[in-house]
Amino acid sequence: MSKNIRVGIIGSGGIARAHVSAYQRLPFVEIVAVADVIPGKAEQFVDAEQLVGAAAYDGHQKLLEQELDAVSICTPNVSHHVTTVDALRAGKQVLLEKPMSVTLQEALEMTQVARDTGNMLTLGFQPRYDPNMKLLQDIVQSGRLGKVYYAETGGGRRRGMPGGTFISKKLAGAGAMADIGCYSLDMALNAMGYPRPLTVSAFTSNHFGTNALYHSEASKFEVEDFGVAMVRFENDLVLQFKISWAMHMDTLGATMFLGTDAGLKVTSAGSGPWSGVWDGSIGSMSLFHDEYGGHTQTAIPLIEHKLNLFDEKVRDFAEAVRDGRPAPIPGEQILIQQAIIDGVLRSADAKREVSIELP
Repeated sequence: MSKNIRVGIIGSGGIARAHVSAYQRLPFVEIVAVADVIPGKAEQFVDAEQLVGAAAYDGHQKLLEQELDAVSICTPNVSHHVTTVDALRAGKQVLLEKPMSVTLQEALEMTQVARDTGNMLTLGFQPRYDPNMKLLQDIVQSGRLGKVYYAETGGGRRRGMPGGTFISKKLAGAGAMADIGCYSLDMALNAMGYPRPLTVSAFTSNHFGTNALYHSEASKFEVEDFGVAMVRFENDLVLQFKISWAMHMDTLGATMFLGTDAGLKVTSAGSGPWSGVWDGSIGSMSLFHDEYGGHTQTAIPLIEHKLNLFDEKVRDFAEAVRDGRPAPIPGEQILIQQAIIDGVLRSADAKREVSIELP
């Protein structure tokens, strides 16, 4: 039975404002509380966003004691784990901003708590709501490509390094891999049905972030700004994954899926030094196949739309809470990409291939 829902916002940074705006466009949602670990920041946020009647708390525990149906978690990466676990155990449905966590063990516990409590844990990957991303998934899973044996994804900004909490190992856990690499992984893995990874061999570096010529916070830069990995999956499938916040190059190439019957090439939308990653829409899709004994390339017509993908993400979560539907993007899926990111960082540190162990 449909009903109005009461929502709390945990974390009051820039991404929280996007959540508030999306919720405010839903007539069945009431934002009733905001929390932040910095004293006074939640109260300032409530005033700035004109959330009349919403309570402000210094820390998420007091917020979770309130009569809420759901929470959006918009905190730095390092607190995703504890905040999510606390919210689930408090009986709240959770929309968590990416990345899922800092470590694989944290992601495993978050997924298990969601299962044990029966509460929803969904992850905030708004590109999934682009109709062209759904078209990509339909093509790959339709069998048109035959057996997919190789995929390549990633993307790179010529210049697009954030600062602040994003570059702190203590607060972010990882750099480009967690920030924008998770979008690339979700696109490719979701298209292929989230196969089970077995091993990963990786390399990472931070030549640009730690150089004052390229970053104003070079002395504080502790994470990777570039990474590349080869991931092996079950059923003789491999994925080349590469990502960059900064580089002396225009692109790291297209995303592609090679199959025994056809191949699919996908380019990203957008332009400029901060573009070239998969946090938005698709620029083009082309099918490479043989017809009547000749090599053929077919441009896939893209679906025109005016959807606000972030709003669609929040709306889908809110409607799932209201209507009692399952998590739109369940933690069990994103756990797999978290295992890959964890493997990338372990492999790069060890300078060798490592195994990915999933229960």
